Amino acid sequence: MISGSLARRYARAVFDVGADKGTYQVLGDEIETVAKAYQGSRDLAEALTNPIFPRSQRRAVVEAVLQRAAVSPTARNFILLLLEAERIPQLPAIARELRILVDEKAGRVQAEVTSAAPLEQAQVGKIQSALERISGKSVVLETHQDPELLGGVVAKVGDMVYDGSVRTQLELMRERFVTFGE
Repeated sequence: MISGSLARRYARAVFDVGADKGTYQVLGDEIETVAKAYQGSRDLAEALTNPIFPRSQRRAVVEAVLQRAAVSPTARNFILLLLEAERIPQLPAIARELRILVDEKAGRVQAEVTSAAPLEQAQVGKIQSALERISGKSVVLETHQDPELLGGVVAKVGDMVYDGSVRTQLELMRERFVTFGE
């Protein structure tokens, strides 16, 4: 995918600048903040990508967003570079790729845990500890609820999915019974 490799190249370039300066974590956070603002506002995305608006107006909008986000000069210059190169729509993908690089360098991994009902803090702690043992890295855990799971949890760490949901267990049992009956 061209856009994926483009996002990786831009992310690698800005990461290398941050790594050289020792600011890669802050830089990653700043770019992620601006990417979320872009992604979360249809009006902002329209204002920055619609060619009906002159580049000077788009730049003024970006400058206002950057000032409000209080980003570093490195993040500011990078995002303005994306604007000038008409690559602002790639900002969310670049931010995701940059987060992966930052986490890798920091020895951590992002994880999502989905449960049928809200988890208690003690449960979250146990799941986080188990995922840290499995991955060998520090885990940044995000939790979600999905009542369709019925019970249990589904954990996603990077590309790996650990599915301990009741829904999946019931589906596996159903498949075994169908196969057994044949």
